[in-house]
Amino acid sequence: MWCPVASRTVNLNLSPVSLRRRPVTRLAQLFAGLVLYGLSMALMIRSQLGLDPWDVLHQGLAERSGLTFGTITAITGVAVLLAWIPLRQRPGVGTVANVVVIAVAVDVALALIPDATSMWWRIPLMVFGVGLNGLATACYVGARLGPGPRDGLMTGLHARLGWSVRVSRTLIEVTVLASGWLLGGTVGVGTVLYALAIGPLAQFFLPFVVFRDRAAEATAPAPCPAED
Repeated sequence: MWCPVASRTVNLNLSPVSLRRRPVTRLAQLFAGLVLYGLSMALMIRSQLGLDPWDVLHQGLAERSGLTFGTITAITGVAVLLAWIPLRQRPGVGTVANVVVIAVAVDVALALIPDATSMWWRIPLMVFGVGLNGLATACYVGARLGPGPRDGLMTGLHARLGWSVRVSRTLIEVTVLASGWLLGGTVGVGTVLYALAIGPLAQFFLPFVVFRDRAAEATAPAPCPAED
């Protein structure tokens, strides 16, 4: 099928690719992205201006349980992975690394970064945290070594139940945000900033970091963007 509009950004292929292809470079990018993701989470937490929906839930659970933020992210990641079973999703190297590396990185970063007491520090922490999160997301997704547990939940609902990506993502994010807020997680202007900025930021960075399987792309036609 001919696509009248072929945007390099929209049509990026992000499906998993075998680790046998450029393993060192892709693993390095994956782990760098996950470490930066954990750091970005810590920056947003220390800003105290609001978190993304999943981190609102993580913070609420951490405060209620007394466990560290990183431990809660790992436990939540494993719980979400169990939801993959009825959706018939298959984890990859990146999926497992996502659970472990981010949990360790965010706890280390929180131990090193103090709370911001002045708004002059809180605002830059939030803005830089959101920007860094966009870059980190592009890095680990662009390595094409398997989606994170939460991303896989969204794509699994899309594939198995026929829901559009928009509906799947919105339903998950709203449910998680409401649950986290009820548990005492921080919702604020940073939550809104994250919701508005993370998609465009990740989309901007992806073309620079995504792994391209040149051999496969040379023999396959460029996919048309989905209507969803």
